[in-house]
Amino acid sequence: MASGDYYEVLGVGRKADPDEIKKAYRELARKWHPDRNPGDSEAEEKFKEVQAAYDVLSDPEKRKQYDAGGMFGGGGFGPGGRGGFPGGGAFSGNIGDIFSSIFNRGGGGAGAGPQRGRDLEAEVQLSFDQAVHGTQITIEVPTTGACATCGGSGAKPGTAPKVCQRCEGSGVDSQSQGFFSIQQPCPECGGQGSVIEQPCPTCAGSGITQESKRYRVNIPAGVHDGSRIRLAGKGEAGFRDGPRGDLYVTTRVAPSPVFRQRPDGNLDVDLPVTVTEAIQGATIEVPTLKGSKRIKIPPGTQHGSTQRLKGEGPPRTSGAGRGDIHYRVQLQIPEQLTPEQREAVEGLAKALNGEDPRSELLARAARPAQGGE
Repeated sequence: MASGDYYEVLGVGRKADPDEIKKAYRELARKWHPDRNPGDSEAEEKFKEVQAAYDVLSDPEKRKQYDAGGMFGGGGFGPGGRGGFPGGGAFSGNIGDIFSSIFNRGGGGAGAGPQRGRDLEAEVQLSFDQAVHGTQITIEVPTTGACATCGGSGAKPGTAPKVCQRCEGSGVDSQSQGFFSIQQPCPECGGQGSVIEQPCPTCAGSGITQESKRYRVNIPAGVHDGSRIRLAGKGEAGFRDGPRGDLYVTTRVAPSPVFRQRPDGNLDVDLPVTVTEAIQGATIEVPTLKGSKRIKIPPGTQHGSTQRLKGEGPPRTSGAGRGDIHYRVQLQIPEQLTPEQREAVEGLAKALNGEDPRSELLARAARPAQGGE
C-alpha cells in the first residue's frame, strides 16, 4: 500500500464506526473504479488499495488484529507496518503469535484462498398486529455480489488465477530469524495464495461488485421488539468466490394502545375497575387478541393485583404454545362527587367504623430502632 495505513487509504479516523468505513469505501470505490477510469493504471492501483483496506477494516476480527499491531496487522509486521522486530527497535507484536507461526509453517496464510462474506444487519418496522400474528415483508439491502463478468474469480474471462510462485500457494512468507520463524502475508499475492495476472475489468480482481438485493422475509407470529431473524447465505458475497455471509433482520414493533409485550412472551393490559366492583366483585368484559372475553373480579380486589387469561396471548416463537394475558387492576377513583355519591361514601365510611389502615404503619414507625445506634 502506498500510504502504509488502511485508515489513511479510506480517509477515516482510527475510531470510525462501521457505517463511516462503509460510506468512505463506497465513495472511493466509485471514484477509482476502472469503469470510470479506463486505461488509468494509477486509478486501478488506488481501487485495489481501497478494496484491501476495506477488507480488513470492515471485518471486526481483522480490524482488531490490525489495530493491535499483530502478525498480520498494519501496525505490526504486515505491509506498511510499524513494528521493529526483528531488525532493531521495539517489538509490537504478540509473543504468542511468534510461537504460533513457528509450529504452523505452511499452514496457509491469513486470507489465503476464498473468504466468507461479511454478515449484514437490517431492521424492519412492524405494526403490533403484524408482530403478533406474523407476516411477510419485503426488504431491500445494499450488499455485494459475485461479479457477473468473472463469476467471482477475480480473473479476466477466459483466464484463471495462478498459484503464487513465491509462497507456492500457502499465502505466507516465512523468514528465519535464528530461533524464530516469522510469518507474514506473502507480498507477491497479498496472502491469497494465488496471483491474478489478468484482473477482471469490472471488479479489478476482487471478484465482487456492489449491488442491492430484495428479500421477502417471513416474520413468525409472536416476535417482539428486538427479535432477530437469520437469513442464511443472504449477506455479502465472499472474496474470490468464497461463501456468502448471513443476513440478520431485527424487528422493531410499534406499541399497541392496549397491549404491552413482555420479554417472556406474555402481554400486559391495564384494566380499569370501579371502587364498587373491587369491593363487591364483578364479572366484566376484557379485550383479547381475538375480540373479548368475560372474567371475574373477586370481592376485595386490590389496586395493582393481576387477573390472568391463560393461552390468550401471542404464539411463542419457540413453538411452545401461546403466552398469557395479564390484566393489572387500576382502581378508578372519581375526582368529583355528586351530592348523592358523597352521601353514599360517607355512609360507607360510617359502616366501616372509621377504620384507619395506617395505624399499624404508624405503630411500627414509633418503635425503637433495632441494632446499634
